[in-house]
Amino acid sequence: MKILHTADWHLGKKLDRFSRLEEQILVLEEIIEIADEKDVDLVLIVGDLFDNFNPGVEAIELFYKTLKRLTSNGRRPVIAISGNHDSPYLIDSPDPLARECGIILIGHPNAKVQPMELEHFKITNSTEGFFEIQLKNQNFPVRILHTPYASEVRLKEYFGENKEAELNRVLAENWAENAENFCDEKGVNLLMAHLYMNKKGAAILEEPEGEKPIKIGNADLIFSESIPPQIQYTALGHLHAFNNIGTPEKPVVYSSSPLCYSFSEAGQTKSVSIIDAEPNQNVTFEKVLLKTGKSLHRKSFDSVEKTVEWLSENPNCLVEITLESETFLKAEERKQIYNAHGGIVHLIPKVKNQEFNENNLSEINLGQELLPLFKDYFKSKNAGQDANEDLIKLFQEISN
Repeated sequence: MKILHTADWHLGKKLDRFSRLEEQILVLEEIIEIADEKDVDLVLIVGDLFDNFNPGVEAIELFYKTLKRLTSNGRRPVIAISGNHDSPYLIDSPDPLARECGIILIGHPNAKVQPMELEHFKITNSTEGFFEIQLKNQNFPVRILHTPYASEVRLKEYFGENKEAELNRVLAENWAENAENFCDEKGVNLLMAHLYMNKKGAAILEEPEGEKPIKIGNADLIFSESIPPQIQYTALGHLHAFNNIGTPEKPVVYSSSPLCYSFSEAGQTKSVSIIDAEPNQNVTFEKVLLKTGKSLHRKSFDSVEKTVEWLSENPNCLVEITLESETFLKAEERKQIYNAHGGIVHLIPKVKNQEFNENNLSEINLGQELLPLFKDYFKSKNAGQDANEDLIKLFQEISN
């Protein structure tokens, strides 16, 4: 069978003032096309479905319409779990109706999916944190261990009140019990989880900028060694860059977000994973690169001319610019830069040679006239740089 793994859609996401909704519509269309072209049997969407607990109407509508199309009119099960950006209650709420369309939504950790039977598949077994699904066109079942984002509060609610229990141990024990009871070699065995996972002893994987952190020290770090040996493929969500922290034989994969959502992701190529799986065999998987969406760039320049030249040559992107110059940017220079490009998210001026001893202006004569006082104050707060003419004129207009 073939399985499509995607995660971290962050529907409704903005990058500063720039909405990403139009790009999200296009990239989700691309994912639907990949699912159809690859003729996948099952779709896994591993958390951070929305960008916040209260997404807008357009984001919710896009989510439901996309999931319905991914099911291919109910022939292909779609399973989506919540992430740390999602309200578990919002994800759970449409489940009774969604299941009738072949969509299984899981908002809370340790949830029990209700058994059901549709034309093309049925859920044959279910317990807390686990269910088994049988597709009518397959002669073997698929077993899924599922862990939506598990905060400390939710773990206490669903896994007990043992305050001393470490997250790593609690999840490992829960997974091991379900795998031992239900995941034999006669079916395909999968784990899907939205959390921070890494190999024990490996370099720390960085969470993307703007992402709500779920790793604080090592308290919330889940080790891939906790995954039961019966699991053939682990589908992860949360980190936005593709990474297989498992082995070629037993992949443990962050599939990547569908778009670059912060400038820490600048230059990344986004993808979905397509898995080929059968019982009692090593899975194989491939990255299918996504082509849709604006690229993100972090660029540094030392002149306005070079900045404008690059912007004119790269119109279809979002960019963060650091401009290093001898003095602060003038109003006409800022205007010239912004007129050259419609996708400037941040313009960061940086003044050269900022060696300045703050003690030089630690004492300011408060008895002097207002304009000299402003000049001294500005200089003390900006590494010894003088206010330019535009700032002085603006201050004079305000003070007059």
